[in-house]
Amino acid sequence: MDVTLHLAQDPEADELLGRSPLAALVGMLLDQQVPMEWAFKGPSTIARRMGAEDLDAHDIAAYDPEAFAALLSERPAVHRYPGSMAGRVQQLCRYLVETYDGDAEAVWRGVGSGKELLKRLQELPGFGKQKAQIFLALLGKQLGVRPEGWREAAGAYGEPDSFRSVADITGPESLTKVRAYKQEAKAAAKAAKASGG
Repeated sequence: MDVTLHLAQDPEADELLGRSPLAALVGMLLDQQVPMEWAFKGPSTIARRMGAEDLDAHDIAAYDPEAFAALLSERPAVHRYPGSMAGRVQQLCRYLVETYDGDAEAVWRGVGSGKELLKRLQELPGFGKQKAQIFLALLGKQLGVRPEGWREAAGAYGEPDSFRSVADITGPESLTKVRAYKQEAKAAAKAAKASGG
């Protein structure tokens, strides 16, 4: 895995995301209740604060939980909820260590179908169906991981030329389109709730 992603809109953070499967997974995990760029800059910030050039699942899993929470809480905080997200990141890394010997790429390496890959992603702590589908779409659209049926398994996020999620962000212009789509979806959901639908 060695591509240039543009999710954090920060060259150093995006370079790490493009070469580190674990950084990409952690960025996806952090992508909730904060702007996308903030979430995807998180892995780079964590690595730098740990004095490393990349994230290591074994190191993070073994890190003292209080010290790791403090690491994510330093200003600027890695997330709006740095304490709880530190716990989630460690939980993800522990799972990767126990299930894949700490090799994040093993989650998708050699997988036979999009359906199987979606199942594996949904088994990751902190990855519900939507997050798993978005990450699956990111793998297929930008990272060249395309097992048979990957678009179908990713649902609407797998559709070509859609601007629904981080899977579709390739630069500032597409980021603007994705952000507009998310705002429209939020407004539609709010209107439906208000009308009792």
